[in-house]
Amino acid sequence: MGHKEHSPAEQALRDAALEYHRTPTRGKIAVMPTKPLSNQRDLSLAYSPGVAYACLAIEDDPALAAEYTSRGNLVGVVTNGTAVLGLGDIGPLAGKPVMEGKGCLFRKFAGIDVFDIELNEKDPDKLVEIIAALEPTLGGINLEDIKAPECFYIERKLKERLNIPVFHDDQHGTAIISAAALLNGLELTGKQIDQVKVAVSGAGAAAIACVDLMVRLGVNPAHVYMCDSKGVLHHERADQLDEAKRRYVQHTSARTLADVVAGADVFLGCSAAGVLTPEMVRTMAERPLILALANPEPEIRPELAKAARPDCIIATGRSDYPNQVNNVLCFPYIFRGALDSGATRITEEMKVACVHEIANLAKAEISGEVAAAYPGEEMSFGPEYLIPKPFDSRLILRIAPAVAKAAAESGVATRPIADLDAYRDSLQKFVTHTSMFMRPVFMAARSAPRRIVFAEGEDERVLRAVQIGLEEGIVRPILIGRPPVVEQRIARAGLRLKPGVDFELTNPEDDPRFRQYWEAYHRLKGRDGITPEAAKAAVRRSNTLIGSLMVHLGDADGLVCGLVGRYDHHLEHVREVIGQRRDVRTLAALNALMLDQYTLFIADTFVNEDPDAEQLAEIAAMACETVHQFGLTPRVAFLSHSMFGSSTRPSARKMRAARDLFRQRHPDIEADGEMQGDAALDEDVRRRFLPDSTLSGTANVLVLPNIDAANILFNVLKMTGGHGITVGPILLGASAPAHVLTPSATVRRVVNIMALASGAAHPSRPD
Repeated sequence: MGHKEHSPAEQALRDAALEYHRTPTRGKIAVMPTKPLSNQRDLSLAYSPGVAYACLAIEDDPALAAEYTSRGNLVGVVTNGTAVLGLGDIGPLAGKPVMEGKGCLFRKFAGIDVFDIELNEKDPDKLVEIIAALEPTLGGINLEDIKAPECFYIERKLKERLNIPVFHDDQHGTAIISAAALLNGLELTGKQIDQVKVAVSGAGAAAIACVDLMVRLGVNPAHVYMCDSKGVLHHERADQLDEAKRRYVQHTSARTLADVVAGADVFLGCSAAGVLTPEMVRTMAERPLILALANPEPEIRPELAKAARPDCIIATGRSDYPNQVNNVLCFPYIFRGALDSGATRITEEMKVACVHEIANLAKAEISGEVAAAYPGEEMSFGPEYLIPKPFDSRLILRIAPAVAKAAAESGVATRPIADLDAYRDSLQKFVTHTSMFMRPVFMAARSAPRRIVFAEGEDERVLRAVQIGLEEGIVRPILIGRPPVVEQRIARAGLRLKPGVDFELTNPEDDPRFRQYWEAYHRLKGRDGITPEAAKAAVRRSNTLIGSLMVHLGDADGLVCGLVGRYDHHLEHVREVIGQRRDVRTLAALNALMLDQYTLFIADTFVNEDPDAEQLAEIAAMACETVHQFGLTPRVAFLSHSMFGSSTRPSARKMRAARDLFRQRHPDIEADGEMQGDAALDEDVRRRFLPDSTLSGTANVLVLPNIDAANILFNVLKMTGGHGITVGPILLGASAPAHVLTPSATVRRVVNIMALASGAAHPSRPD
């Protein structure tokens, strides 16, 4: 991969990926303390002498390790680098970025901590010894990218020796998702699982595991015809087959994949790109189910399969087609349930429970959050929606409890969960702060990218962001800038952007629409003392004014500005030209942060110095609209120094009145106040003061009394919250998407706000 010539698009992706891995901190995971260590007493509790009490307690009762250490929430992602992605045997060191990436997914989707462990050892028995010796450290082991057939042996031996879950995701993750797709596909086609003929391309770890699980669910092994690189596994094969393959040897005259695909009801591919041809698909049984899972290129592209057989249902491993078989649908959640129940292993019953939950979720009514995450897509159960989307936040709420229940029923749970409903409620915290925060916003923008004008088109941050936005398919960019300067900076940054091809370029010094723009501005401001000459001068000196007029006149759908100069100056142009929505009386700024433990939206950080109760209620309502764009359910806290009437100062009374107004107008949205900051984030603190609070769980919309409080809170959290995502400032209340950034904005923040503007923009109306 690193030694071949790259196309320009591949080179750009390569450069972006390397930069992503390098900055702002090298690598993708870190180890952070979970306890304060700020004084001598903390030190004596964390280490000697206090730590001895935890050690002795665990010596007396090893199960207490789950109470006094991180072991109960710690998974080791272990590899020897012999089968890394599609790259092959590249070694454990080169495979480390993949293992760190797996750690990110565990953490982001299910709140599970990970040690990535890359072992320079190929001998299976030695690997077993090394991994087994790690048992005191880890609560579970995820084997990753170990080649077949060794992976079967290693997993089996570890499961025999260890009392913690061992899961080879390349096998079982793929098997679980594909089995769910099989169940739903057969339901749609009206076929019985014990009657279908299954043709399999590939006989490696993933293919064997998929077929094993399908057989457990009811597929007749006599109806399974498997092919490896040498053809069909048949009774006259002269080569030595390993134990896993021997289970699927058939007495048959078929010798090629084409032979076994003929008349097959199901095709399962865990092999190589393009091996299933349209001609083969035409020979399949009626209403065939095709699971073409090779990555990044499937055994057959969906459009080719559909052209050959319009009655087929197809799933692939790709995200740009319906029915993506993605292991992230299950592995974080199966470990979540296993760890929380203290499971000593992952049983077949736990895997089957996972299969049924995934299959059933595809048939459930789509939630508003999921619909917001995938705008414009068909989201009802059918041939194009066979399995849930990876972003479906209900996955953890369904799979983890089902796995924990199956662990208890199969006798491997050392800490059985008695109240599964309460456990399910406790998992809500992962829904709000561990999902891929920007995914719904990007999906909305990608569904219908709009024309977004960038006032600071000469800024290198904008140029880099536009390059990313084009690669992501989320924007149709318009840049305001002097052509020679823009082209010089594109060249200096090594970008591939071409004016007039990749983006529209508006020259502020020489644009044929200049007269139209200054006349439009004069019409807007003529009665405010702006003469024609003053209008001309204003348009010449302000790119933000030009961008605002473009939106006003329908030449653009949205505006991003503010990377140079004062926020107030940019805001004034937006206010006077683009204007406010007719249903609101104020503009406001919202900043979003996704921190390690919380996802928070803070208002109003930049616009209203001291808003009254009416304005605060309106700001909260607009903030909730934005929260829905991120696929989240808003929960509002009106913050104060006061706690539910403990103070009668004007600011406390204001926040109390704002809460009352908001609740009257939006009774369907959970909200409460006035309250202190800790009460907003901790339900136990809140209910000690007011047991019947109208807010449950953790608030994610924090409405502050004034601009000072909001801005200070946001910036302190931004600097102390680790490497969380920040989005904003998000301008609320404008009649079209218009966002004023700040000079400290990074490329990433420009990309995020670009996606938000494009996803929310409406098609421009004629003048």
